[in-house]
Amino acid sequence: MDTTKVAKTNATTAATAKKPNRAGAVAGWADERLGLATAMKKNLRKVFPDHWSFMLGEIALWSFVVLLLTGVFLTLWFTPSMGEVQYNGSYDQLRGIHMSEAYASSLRLSFDVRGGLLMRQMHHWAAMLFVASMMVHLLRVWFTGAYRKPRELNWVIGCLLLILGTLEGFTGYSLPDDLLSGTGIRAADGFVKATPVVGSYMSFFMFGGEFPGESIIPRLYTVHVLLIPGLLLALIAAHMLLLVYHKHTQWPGPGRTEQNVVGFPMLPVYAAKAGGFFFMVFGVTALMGALFTINPVWKYGPYDPSKVTAGSQPDWYMGWPDGALRIMPGLETHIWGITISWNVMLPILILPVVMFTILLLLPFIDAWITGDKRDHHLLERPRNAPTRTALMVALMTMYGLFWIAGGNDIIAIKLHASINQITYFLRVAVFVGPVIAFVVTRRWCISLQRKDNETLLHGYETGIIMRSAEGGYSERHLPLPESRAYAIAARDRDPVIDGHPGAEVDANGVPAPTGGRLAALRHRLRTVWYADNVQKPTPAELEEGHHHAEHEHELQAPVEGHAADGHQFDGHHAVEDEHLRSH
Repeated sequence: MDTTKVAKTNATTAATAKKPNRAGAVAGWADERLGLATAMKKNLRKVFPDHWSFMLGEIALWSFVVLLLTGVFLTLWFTPSMGEVQYNGSYDQLRGIHMSEAYASSLRLSFDVRGGLLMRQMHHWAAMLFVASMMVHLLRVWFTGAYRKPRELNWVIGCLLLILGTLEGFTGYSLPDDLLSGTGIRAADGFVKATPVVGSYMSFFMFGGEFPGESIIPRLYTVHVLLIPGLLLALIAAHMLLLVYHKHTQWPGPGRTEQNVVGFPMLPVYAAKAGGFFFMVFGVTALMGALFTINPVWKYGPYDPSKVTAGSQPDWYMGWPDGALRIMPGLETHIWGITISWNVMLPILILPVVMFTILLLLPFIDAWITGDKRDHHLLERPRNAPTRTALMVALMTMYGLFWIAGGNDIIAIKLHASINQITYFLRVAVFVGPVIAFVVTRRWCISLQRKDNETLLHGYETGIIMRSAEGGYSERHLPLPESRAYAIAARDRDPVIDGHPGAEVDANGVPAPTGGRLAALRHRLRTVWYADNVQKPTPAELEEGHHHAEHEHELQAPVEGHAADGHQFDGHHAVEDEHLRSH
């Protein structure tokens, strides 16, 4: 059969086959040699769920892209040198002052390069957004249980990205060599020298001699533009590949199971939304850079080791170790002619390592305590895991109190309070505050669980008061929409913990081995983990609750003709309740 003339319309003239265009020819040539069509077809049609909380990771990704774009622009004019020059640029107040080439080039970028100040401001704001969005994204992953098997390694990669992003921020704001950033480098020199025995040698190696030397800015520049960005790009690529391999998590709902993903394909829907979101992030960052001044290095002046500015503080993400340092009592130990500065080692060298180690191990600690080895692709609401939620809130409270302590001098000035009283209060609060936050959050989640069960069994309150024939009053309840009821009830029942370790049995009824002290500790932790949790209603309880609701509906049938029967408010209450329950 002649296939050269195949009709592609309902017109009377037969269609004539067209020659392939150049793009198609190139694509065909590449596919014949690389075999990309099959792999690309599968991945381009990959489905991604749609929920506002998933955009937090996208903000981190796109702010990193903004950092790369603006950073490339800045490298074209920045001079990473500590060589001394005399400034003769546009900023009149510093003209004639001797300064480093790094600081002079920062001023030239700010006042003499077209668009330079905007790029500097956008770069700094994007760094703030990058670290902040990673933190909030990490909290979202923890609170919803998205870190569970098989995504533990992706959690570890995310934590490493947060650590590297923080270090990248520190090296970045140290590069201009102004008085504020120089004070931060001076503090870093003190932290390194606080390391017992080898501290002074490490400082000489970093600075190329006695502080400040002539090597720290070039070395920080290399780390900032080459080493850490390379690691960040590699980890982000690994993070995204694991996301695609494991498939995206999704919120429970009708039609959503552990084996499928309900959402939109990569092309054209998700790619268009992601591309639009990138321009939103870029636009907001540009507006912030244009309207809100950040890190005005021209006000601080060049770095002088003999000067320290009162009230100097680092960027916000470095504030919590600085706060721990400020409230730490002055403890020192002298052994064999060596001074161990505990007041610097504990808050700066030990505490961050301990905190990040706990953060990295949280998924594995959770899996060990709960004994849950199943794959999880459906998310959990924070209220359905009270202990897990309360644990992170306790860590957040400790972080926040350390962060507040980093501004104890500013707080004392603004509130006309005693800095000593603020310091003593925070020394106690960093230990007591997390405990209070843990207890309150856990009880709050358990109360919300009870509320969910009550709503599932008896429906939501309409605010319509009904009067019976006997004169009694009752509030009208209406059943939840099926989709909402499904989402609330779509959670696993917590395991029943007996009073002694080894009581658990496997699927064949074989008791688990006791395992000694470690198993006893695990059993006690597991008991605390699930203690007081409210289980979701059983099918029998749901059936009984629905039967009771139907009986109440029959009793209220005589007033169904009344204008205020409650049904005309279904849409209003559905929207309002949806808003309330989502919080």
